[in-house]
Amino acid sequence: MKAADGYTDAGFNSFFRTGWKRFYLSWYGTVPASARERCPKTMALLDAIPDVKAAMFALLPPGAHLVRHRDPYAGSLRYHLGLATPNADGCYIEVDGERRSWRDGEPLMFDETLIHHARNETDRPRLILFCDVKRPLNNPLAKVVDWVFRQAAMRAAATENVPGEKVGWVNRLFGLVYRVRLVGKAAKARSKTAYYVVKFGAVAALAYWLLA
Repeated sequence: MKAADGYTDAGFNSFFRTGWKRFYLSWYGTVPASARERCPKTMALLDAIPDVKAAMFALLPPGAHLVRHRDPYAGSLRYHLGLATPNADGCYIEVDGERRSWRDGEPLMFDETLIHHARNETDRPRLILFCDVKRPLNNPLAKVVDWVFRQAAMRAAATENVPGEKVGWVNRLFGLVYRVRLVGKAAKARSKTAYYVVKFGAVAALAYWLLA
């Protein structure tokens, strides 16, 4: 289990800063070869539950926290199963102001479109099985829209556990954009004046090109 190699996991990039780690089992139709090689029994269980659209092992180390956030995709519900946890109230997730702590062998399910954050204030790591479960939808049009979005966008956010596995175009694009951002940060550190001249000059040139 590890953080992403480089900038190849846009959805969870900010989590890596405090030590959060993951190992992907599946992501909206994409299954890394490493998952089947290293976790055959877990994969057999997941294959038998078609409503699980994404799954990973997720580790939150002692002292780590995940900032307040909400997920933009409303087509799933988030499921956590405690595997090896501190079994203490100091390791918790808070969703829409309601706090719950993880326990070994116990599940949690919540709506990830609500604002939530997590913190491990104990001296033991928290390991869970993390799944996106298909949200029940009664409206036929909503089902069609959800299916199209999953195929076009969510699948494109697939990434790798080990080098050489498939990385979706969303994460490839994120990697390129983030590298440009790092160059901008370095330039700003050297000279704020030059940085802002170039930045606003580029914005002005783009506006002129669009409106001309």
